[in-house]
Amino acid sequence: MLYENRNKFIGLEKKLGNVFSYLPISPNQWTILSALFGIISMYYIIKQSFIFAVVFLLFSIFADYLNGIIARHRNIYNNIFRYLDTVTDRYVDMFVFLGMLFLPLPTILLPGYVWVYFIMFAAITISYVKAAAKEKDLTSNEVKGGFVSRPERTILFSLALLMGVIDRSLTWTTYVLIFIAVVSNFTALQRVYLAIKAKH
Repeated sequence: MLYENRNKFIGLEKKLGNVFSYLPISPNQWTILSALFGIISMYYIIKQSFIFAVVFLLFSIFADYLNGIIARHRNIYNNIFRYLDTVTDRYVDMFVFLGMLFLPLPTILLPGYVWVYFIMFAAITISYVKAAAKEKDLTSNEVKGGFVSRPERTILFSLALLMGVIDRSLTWTTYVLIFIAVVSNFTALQRVYLAIKAKH
C-alpha cells in the first residue's frame, strides 16, 4: 500500500538526498549499514530487549531507504547497486526471522515458530514471484504492490516486538505474527495473480 503512494514522498526524498549526499558514505556503504543494523536487531530480539530491537530494525530500514535516495541523487542508481540492495534486503529480513525463532512464543492454533516459518515462506515467495514473472516473460516490469509490501511488514514486525514489552508472555506478539503470516501469504498470491494478469 505504501508503494502505491510513493509519489507523495518525492519532496521528502529530495530533501533527504540533498542533506545526506554531503556525507562521505556511499550508497553501497549505507546498504552494508542496513545489514549491520539488521544483525544488531536480531541480537536484541534474541535477548528479548524489544525496544532496542525495534530501534535498530528502524535504523536498518532507514539506511535501506537512504541508499536508494542517495544513489538516485548522485546518478549512480545502476543495476549492480539495485541487485546488492535487493539481496541485502532479503538478508535483513532473514536476520529478523531468525531472531524470532529464538523467542518462547506461545502456541496459538500452531506453535509460534510455525507462524514465523509461514512469514519466512511468504517473504521468500513474494520476492520469487517478482523475479519469476520477469524470468518467464510474463511481464517486463517488476510485479509489485499487493496488500502488504516490505515497509508494511516492517511496521507490523515493530508492532509485534513492542507488544513483547507490554506482554512478556508474548501472546499479543504471536497474534500480530499470525496476522503478518496471513496477510503476507495473501500478498504473495496477489502478486501471482498480478503477474498472470499482466500477460493477458
